[in-house]
Amino acid sequence: MFAARRRRFLDAMEPGSVALLLGARLATRSNDTHFPFRQDSDFHYLTGFDHPNAAAVLRKDGGPAYTLFVEARDPDAETWTGYRPGVEGALADYGADEAFPHSELLGKLPGLLERSRRVHHVLGRDARVDAKLVELADLARMRSRAGIAAPEAIVDPRALLHEMRLYKDADELDVMRRAAEVTREAHEAAARMAREGVYEYELAAALDFTFRRRGGAGPAYESIVGGGANATVLHYVANDQPLRDGTLVLIDAGAEYAGYASDVTRCYPVGGRFTGAAREVYEVVLAAQEAALEVSRPGNTLDDVHEAALRTLVEGMVALGLLTGSADEAIQSGSYKTFYMHRTSHWLGLDVHDAGVYAIDGKPRPLEPGMVFTVEPGLYVPLREEKAPAHLRGIGVRIEDDVAVTDDGHENLTASIPKRVDDVEAWCRGA
Repeated sequence: MFAARRRRFLDAMEPGSVALLLGARLATRSNDTHFPFRQDSDFHYLTGFDHPNAAAVLRKDGGPAYTLFVEARDPDAETWTGYRPGVEGALADYGADEAFPHSELLGKLPGLLERSRRVHHVLGRDARVDAKLVELADLARMRSRAGIAAPEAIVDPRALLHEMRLYKDADELDVMRRAAEVTREAHEAAARMAREGVYEYELAAALDFTFRRRGGAGPAYESIVGGGANATVLHYVANDQPLRDGTLVLIDAGAEYAGYASDVTRCYPVGGRFTGAAREVYEVVLAAQEAALEVSRPGNTLDDVHEAALRTLVEGMVALGLLTGSADEAIQSGSYKTFYMHRTSHWLGLDVHDAGVYAIDGKPRPLEPGMVFTVEPGLYVPLREEKAPAHLRGIGVRIEDDVAVTDDGHENLTASIPKRVDDVEAWCRGA
C-alpha cells in the first residue's frame, strides 16, 4: 500500500525531482515529559513509519528511490521509552531501499540531492534542514555555470500529496468503515448514560474507553459533550457540567482507527425522551441533513450539499419563529447566521479536517468517487439571544455523518448510528 503510494507520488513529480519529507518530532510538555506522539499525516501516508524524528528522501531518477533516516537503536533510550525500529527495521519492515541514522541527515543531503533539479519540501518544519537546503540552492547557482546539476528550486509537495489523499482507495475506506463501527459502539455507550445528574465528563470517559477498547488510538479530536445550553457552543470541550432532564446532550466524537478519523455528531435526550421545543428543533436539523444527503453524489459540489441543508434549515427557522420574513430574504441577508454560522461539510481522512482543496480555478470542485466528507448541519439558539422565542433559548442541535462518494451516489459510513427520533429514544433506553 505505502509502496504504491510512493510510486504514484514519484510519477506525479517532474523529471529530475527529489522529495525530502520530515516526520513529526516529539513535542516537549515540560522537562523530560512529552505530549503524546502522532505522526505527521503526509509522512504516514507515504511511509507508514509511525515513530518520531524520521525523514524520508524519495528520488524520481537515479539512485535508491526511497531512503529513510530514523533514530538508531539505543538500548538505554529504549529502556525508558520503548522499542525503536532503527536502521535495521527501516530496511526490513518499512520497505526502505537504504536507511541511515537520523543524525546523518544533514551530512548526507548534499549527495542525495546532487543530481536533482527540484526539491519537494515543506519549509518551516526544521530550521537546520531549511538552512542546508538554502545553502545547497546557493551552491547550485554557482555550480550551474560549470554544468553540474544541483538543486535549483524548492517546491512545496503538499499540492501533489493532498490531491492524492483526497481520493480514498478500497483499503482506506475499509479502515474508515471500521473507525465508524468503533464510533458507533462508543456513542451507544455514552447515549445510555445520558441521565439526570450524570456529568458530561462521564460520557466523555465512556467514549474514550470504548474507542481504545475496540482497537482505536483514542479520539480523533477532543470529544465535545455539551448538555443543555452548552450544545450551543460549537467547540465546547470543558465537558464538566451535570446533565438535566428534559434537555439534549450533543456529542460530537469520533474514533481514530489505524490513523483515520471518524467524525460523528448526535444529540441524545437526557432521560431517554425528546420533549417539546427540543424535539421541534431536532426535527428541523434532521430534515436539513436528509436534504443534504440527498444531493451527496458525483457531479454535485459541497456547495450544493450546503445549500440543500441551508434551505431546509432556514425554512425551519422561519416556522419556529426564529426569523421573520421569508426564507429567501433570510438567505439573501444572511440573518440566519445568528443560528447557523458554519458550513455543512469538510473533507475527512487521516485528519479530521482532511487534506484537499475545495475549489478549482475559483469554482467549487465536483464530487468524485473516493472522496469522503462530513454532512453536519446544525441549529444553535444561545441563551443570550433575547430576540429568539424564550422556549427555544439554550437549545443546540447538530447531526453529522461521514459520507463516501460512490460511482452512483454515496455510502453513509455512519448510517448505523441512530438519528430518527424513535430510534434514538429506543437506543437511549437500551431497547
